[in-house]
Amino acid sequence: MKYSFSNNGTTLNDDEPGKPNAVGNPTDLTAQETLRPAGPPDILLRLTMKSGTIGEFFPILQQGFRVTVRVGCSLRKLLSEQFSLGNDYVTDRITTIFLNGKATDDLDTTIIRDGSTIALSAAMPGLVGATMRRGGYYAAMRSGITHTGDQRGGQDAIGSVRIKLFNMLLPELGPDFLRRGVVVDAADMSDFLASRSGEFRQLCMEAFINGSQVEPEQLPGGYPFSSCRTVRLTVSFKGSS
Repeated sequence: MKYSFSNNGTTLNDDEPGKPNAVGNPTDLTAQETLRPAGPPDILLRLTMKSGTIGEFFPILQQGFRVTVRVGCSLRKLLSEQFSLGNDYVTDRITTIFLNGKATDDLDTTIIRDGSTIALSAAMPGLVGATMRRGGYYAAMRSGITHTGDQRGGQDAIGSVRIKLFNMLLPELGPDFLRRGVVVDAADMSDFLASRSGEFRQLCMEAFINGSQVEPEQLPGGYPFSSCRTVRLTVSFKGSS
């Protein structure tokens, strides 16, 4: 399945790894170097899944994962330059953004700092959705939980941010974040794998832990992720669903 959402022809395609996609361009070394997982993690987990199975990973994408970025920049620069999202996509598709739990309206005055948590969402239904929408008519109703921007600039440095994805952004942005690799807490990874059904193991074509291949059946509850602190998860999608 393909999603086209960039004004420069960028597409996301979870069936064809290596094609240009939403979060950075594979031919852009700067984007690749910047958008690497926060680390170093204790365990490297690499999975190959059948295509069309991104929904299996929605719990991780919603709960949040960490990536390494250049902090001290504006939120707009993070999305457009480091994540390589088209201006139209940022403006029209990502209609609701929370920074550290506060709704964000001005992408240019909002500065990203080390350890920030950024929640990204497409339009949400109802009055709540209209109220939380960036720059919307009802935005004044949430003034108490609105990020007011930063009067002081940020220091340009390497840091990490926690990303959370919701609703339509899960299938659109999730596959590429996973393909590049994300860092999650080991306890969360252990709970995630333990919650997967037997179907998940059938959909998993290959699994590697620290470079050594393991049977997918060993993953849910079968590996002591609780003995470490963080896990870098990398997922590729291929084959028939």
